Amino acid sequence: MSARTELPIREIRVSDQQAGPYAITAGPDDALWLTLAHSGSIGRLALDETWTEFQLDPPTCAPMIITTGPDEAMWYTRSGDHRIGRIGLDGQTETFPIPTADAAPFGITTGPDDALWFTELGSDRIGRISPEGQLSEFVLPVTGGVPSAITAGLDGALWFTLNQANAIGRIALDGTIAVYPIPTAASGPVGITSDGEALWFVEIAAGQLGRLTSAGEFTEYALPDRSAKPHAIVATGVGDCWFTEWAGNAVGHLIVSETITERGAVTEPEAVTEHRLPSAASEPHGICRGPDGALWVALETGGVARLDGSRLDRRR
Repeated sequence: MSARTELPIREIRVSDQQAGPYAITAGPDDALWLTLAHSGSIGRLALDETWTEFQLDPPTCAPMIITTGPDEAMWYTRSGDHRIGRIGLDGQTETFPIPTADAAPFGITTGPDDALWFTELGSDRIGRISPEGQLSEFVLPVTGGVPSAITAGLDGALWFTLNQANAIGRIALDGTIAVYPIPTAASGPVGITSDGEALWFVEIAAGQLGRLTSAGEFTEYALPDRSAKPHAIVATGVGDCWFTEWAGNAVGHLIVSETITERGAVTEPEAVTEHRLPSAASEPHGICRGPDGALWVALETGGVARLDGSRLDRRR
């Protein structure tokens, strides 16, 4: 079942169209933190909509994904100058160069070992950096795989998308790597998240969402608009995922339920809904659940969208 619905959405302008708000996450200070990929800066948006911007050096550093670190600072990837950045809640910054040339780091997340794990788009590697700045890299068993987003799984490992290898990768804390091919060819996986039971990811080129268990079992769900280009994804509950539709100019919501049959557990979609963004062609990218319970979306054309949190926990 699919439908277009109207969830209360408010857009907040934070920059001009050239700055490029890209990724967004909730910080430990009850504010939203964003990367502005084109202007080379980090932004902080308080819940009262106060906006603070921290210019990075150089402006061409291209900050991409941002996450809260174990030290309660914000850590982010810099694909333009191949560094990992750290910004304290007071705005103080430092950077750490990646040893491999042209690494182009992209995804980043905190692992169960209290270190930051990140992907290297340009070098087929996964990196690890401690809060003290000690950095190591792990070579993937693929060439030109373009490792993209990364998230921590319940099994104590890190899981990541391989955009051009059409696969999901897993790396254990000891560096052991496994690769799981996606059933749909040339699906272009990007964003990935965990709902507490399984991994969920988007297939930007196929117009689908995917679910992967820690045992390596895939289920795929086609979107109503296969040309919507889903980009980022966040889980708000088991089998309850929200995602951005970059080309569809909407935020999508997929709910699945599990049925026990003679063949075992089967997950089936209950509903796929799409929530159209107010401004045309706003280019939604990053998405997160904020400290206020609402969903927040980074709009590359210069804004942030807020979806009313009071209705997010309603399964229909």
